[in-house]
Amino acid sequence: MVLDKMKTSNLNINTDLARKILTGFIRSELNRVGFSKAVIGLSGGIDSALSLALTAEAIGSENVLAVRMPYKASSQDSLDHAQLCIEKFGVQSLTIPITEMVDPLIALDPEMSKTRKGNIMARCRMIVLYDQSEAFGGLVIGTSNKTEILLGYSTIFGDSASALNPIGDLYKTQVRQLSRALGVPNQIIDKPPSADLWANQTDENELGFTYADVDKLFYLLIDQRYRVQECVEAGFDEAFVKAVVKRVRQNQFKRMMPPIAKVSNRTIGYDFLYLRDWGT
Repeated sequence: MVLDKMKTSNLNINTDLARKILTGFIRSELNRVGFSKAVIGLSGGIDSALSLALTAEAIGSENVLAVRMPYKASSQDSLDHAQLCIEKFGVQSLTIPITEMVDPLIALDPEMSKTRKGNIMARCRMIVLYDQSEAFGGLVIGTSNKTEILLGYSTIFGDSASALNPIGDLYKTQVRQLSRALGVPNQIIDKPPSADLWANQTDENELGFTYADVDKLFYLLIDQRYRVQECVEAGFDEAFVKAVVKRVRQNQFKRMMPPIAKVSNRTIGYDFLYLRDWGT
């Protein structure tokens, strides 16, 4: 794809400023609700590694619990890369396999699709994380980036669930930039992104396009508010643009709390967000 470099270069971020904003966000949001600890599901991928690095810096590594939750098909590389982060950032850790949780559900339907199996794994992992949240006394930190959120490339009430998400406004391209600045191991930054749901699965093969290309498109669609035809005129394939826009629309429900029918003057999520005199 041939695009105006001046437009797409705006995907570059000031990593020092982003680091300051995001660590401050983590501290303030935890303090706002009376917490000082955090729990993170650590997959061995770049997104959870970055969330871990930011959280450890924000509240101290001793206050962070990283939880590895392998399935029997999970790659050894994923476990090893998660361990690299645990050691690099000095956080507490647990490993809780999910195979015995997942397999009885999968066995109920021999014809179950890979997508359904992946959703079961993601939701079992979130059960584990929220149980550890209660046990450890910390909030669950999100690990979904802006690109995945827009594409709906996640499991609702699974890997998309969290109490707060420090990286949800960073495109995948920007996640890589900030990860390098925070010292996430290069083995994690440079490997093909994968949810590790089955052997040789990669995000980009499953999506049918690269994060680099879709991030450039999203910059025009989201940040510059281009219309479809303007994106095509900027150099993008029309079928690609329309396919991405369709995904964004179809997955809107994943980006919202369930809509509440308004019958009062102060509706949760609309008119009411915080009590008066909240104290923070």
